[in-house]
Amino acid sequence: MKINFNTQKIIQPQYQTLTAKKLENNPAKCNNNVDTFNTLNLVGKINMTNINFKGNKKYAGYELNLSEEDLNDRLGNKTNTIKMLQANAPEFEALADGDKEALKHLVKAAYILNDVYLKQDCEQNVELKKSLSEEAEKGDSHAEKALELFTSLNGAMGIDRNSEMTYIFKNMEEKPGKNFYPEDITKQELQTTLKTLLKDGKQNEAQNILSQRTIIKRDENGKLQAIDYVDAYKEEFAKAADELDKAAETSTNEAFNKYLKAQALAFRTPDNELDCEADRLWASLQDTPLEFTVSREQYEDALSGDIMDDEELSKMIKEAKIDAQTKDAIGVRVGIVNKKGTEELLDFKKYLPALAEQMPLKNQYKQTISADSEVKQTMVDADIVCLTGDQGAYRGGITIAENLPNGDKLSVKRDYGRRNVYHRQVRLGGNPEKLQKRLDATLDKEQQKYFDKNADHRFTIGHENAHSLGPTGLKTTLGVWSNIIEENKADMGSVASLDYLVEVGKYNEFEKNQILVTWAEDCLLKAKPQLSQAHRVRSVMQLNYFMKKGAIEINNDGILHANLDKMVPTAKEMLTEIVALQLAGEPKKAEEFVNKYFIWGDNIDQCAKNIQKIDKDLHGRLDQSFAESMLD
Repeated sequence: MKINFNTQKIIQPQYQTLTAKKLENNPAKCNNNVDTFNTLNLVGKINMTNINFKGNKKYAGYELNLSEEDLNDRLGNKTNTIKMLQANAPEFEALADGDKEALKHLVKAAYILNDVYLKQDCEQNVELKKSLSEEAEKGDSHAEKALELFTSLNGAMGIDRNSEMTYIFKNMEEKPGKNFYPEDITKQELQTTLKTLLKDGKQNEAQNILSQRTIIKRDENGKLQAIDYVDAYKEEFAKAADELDKAAETSTNEAFNKYLKAQALAFRTPDNELDCEADRLWASLQDTPLEFTVSREQYEDALSGDIMDDEELSKMIKEAKIDAQTKDAIGVRVGIVNKKGTEELLDFKKYLPALAEQMPLKNQYKQTISADSEVKQTMVDADIVCLTGDQGAYRGGITIAENLPNGDKLSVKRDYGRRNVYHRQVRLGGNPEKLQKRLDATLDKEQQKYFDKNADHRFTIGHENAHSLGPTGLKTTLGVWSNIIEENKADMGSVASLDYLVEVGKYNEFEKNQILVTWAEDCLLKAKPQLSQAHRVRSVMQLNYFMKKGAIEINNDGILHANLDKMVPTAKEMLTEIVALQLAGEPKKAEEFVNKYFIWGDNIDQCAKNIQKIDKDLHGRLDQSFAESMLD
């Protein structure tokens, strides 16, 4: 038996007996009985020391919650791998030397900022990851496998593909306010604090607490104080800024370099105006070889939105004209712009003014896209080198495209425009054989001819552009329900536009049906989602809404059939209801709407059971080996 003191390998009591038998049966291993006795005595003494026994070994103070056997099963048999751009890819080889060098610095910045996300997500994340890494390097196979799952989730915990929480460590729980707020805070304390501040005329302090860019800590007296995230993570942002400046020295595109320098400045100074300028420059980029995005989205913080269910507080916030937002989680995307894929995206741009005119209740809000002015929206398809932070957290799913900046950002409020970026590596992955088995188990055979992965991409193009339509400045007014409602709006905007797009010749009737059937099939899930999963909750809501209107049928065997002639009219009806909710800005009405259609019925459950028989994956991992090779 090899005893490794450095790694503190576990020594079970039964190993003493096994060692004795081995020594008795193999006299060549010892010179005499005294050696045998001394060896056994040593093992006994070791077991009496502070070395942790199996199951009790701690990493940064926490025991692992998953056995090595369970991790072997999850990582070996139940994990879906998506490959990002690989080494020697033609897209990389085609870059100019200066852009290749710049790409390395952008990747380094992305991985530095990953630590910001880890700290936002959970207070213990960074130390836990460090401990797992150190022990894995010493030969601890249990730690090595736990680290692999940690990297997949990009944190110590996360929702799996069956919509269940995975906790890598024991005695940990997900906090609704993540690490944006003190670990011990309650919703009631936050509500009381805000009411007191507003009653005392301290609107600025209340505004800072409810800002999307602040981290809330306790001062020496235990009171809540807001710290701008640039100050809260000063070291990481400064290092990332240095890498962006280095990238700007070699990158060949002048507009891209100007953006990088502006973003670096925004990383060094806590000033919303600097973020606004960086966003403005980023949103204007179109013909650049490289892609670098800092996403700041609001899906992670459930606490800030939840406080708005207090009607007294909600009224006080409105009267004080406070812009109440949930916290931004930092994510980063690094890629190479794919020119061919970008061409199809840009063709869609010319239809946006007409689609804006077709939005319901259009006279009740200001349109960000108009036929009377230039469409301030750029679009690129990108070969992804790496996704880090919030973007790289594979929890239940992974992002295939984004429309940014979001409506809460200053640059959008000033009408500086938006930018859509699509992730080629994410959407092109998949197993054709497994996909066909899923279709056989869930979709009417007569309609399987319409299912097409490129149709899913076309639907996504409509979805991302629909985020720019409607009352975009009001979409965050519904508290914890805002994201669910907004994602519903984007989906329904995409479906509702299809008759017009056929009329103008963008798509033909068959292609429209492909989009409709592919979208409907993609709404079927493996398991009932949690309310925190806005993108998945909205899929269940849409299935129920469309079934109620007779546009979709799901039989007792879990087979879906789309009544194609009813699909677009139904989408228009649902879109109208959604826009009305955003205009009303009343969280209670949004909650009622969600509860009305977020129903996990028997037929939807049967679809999920059919899918589970085929798709055993619980987790997903991103193969970013090419990006990681640039970190040396």
